[in-house]
Amino acid sequence: METLIKKSPAKINLGLYVLDKRSDEFHNIQTIFYPLLLSDELTFERSDRLELSSNSEQVNRLKSNIIQKAIKLVEEKTGKNIALKIFIDKKIPLGAGLGGGSSNAATTLKALNELYHLKLNYEILAELALKIGSDVPYFLNPTPAIGESRGEKVKPVSLEINYPILIVNPGLMISTKWAFDNISIRKSKKNRLEQLAKGNIEFDKMKRNVKNDFESLVFSKYPVISEIKKELYNIGAEFALMTGTGSTVFGIFSNLQRAYLAEDYFKQKKYFTYLNNPFQLGSIT
Repeated sequence: METLIKKSPAKINLGLYVLDKRSDEFHNIQTIFYPLLLSDELTFERSDRLELSSNSEQVNRLKSNIIQKAIKLVEEKTGKNIALKIFIDKKIPLGAGLGGGSSNAATTLKALNELYHLKLNYEILAELALKIGSDVPYFLNPTPAIGESRGEKVKPVSLEINYPILIVNPGLMISTKWAFDNISIRKSKKNRLEQLAKGNIEFDKMKRNVKNDFESLVFSKYPVISEIKKELYNIGAEFALMTGTGSTVFGIFSNLQRAYLAEDYFKQKKYFTYLNNPFQLGSIT
């Protein structure tokens, strides 16, 4: 029986600017997507019917799963009947701004293309991905990239962060729709991320120029997320920022010892943590 196992990586946003609202009710943004070693693992196994299950009860309780949406779009596009057992080994927190659901959807599109020999090219996969969600196309090729328009226009960049990145999540789920519906759009900040996109990691400049427009909105409703950012700086992070629309905050540290101390501190508070170690062997396949 044919089985395919795929990693489905998380991402962080190194800066996230909301430029304006579009006529289609979406927003134009600019961000840098940066992939993490933190990944879900999806197992696809040929079966006589479609079954989805997960080690996460939160996922199992979802009435509408983003993976089902991906499957339906492929069936409509190709006329194929998809019959698979899909198991989601969930490690990325839900509603956390880490792109876990979007990554699962993109991984599913690629897996179906491979398992069923559909020969769908990147352009077609990207078209299907955008119907699922604005950042799903990014996860078709999750490398460091600038994201523009709705986030679907991605341009790879030569950015590599050779520092440990600590991910901290307090267990809150934040609705992306709520965040975009309530964001206050200020003046355009386009091109603030160009220097960073060239691979120039200078922490002082990052503190001045790399922002997330959703922070003030989210911090006002969920003060615990603001506290995490302050605590990361207090423990020694060189740079800290909320990713996506929350609820995760990441801190970049200059050395592993400080990162481990911070990880222990947040673990004691019973928060989800993940230390993205650039010296750790790992790959996204």
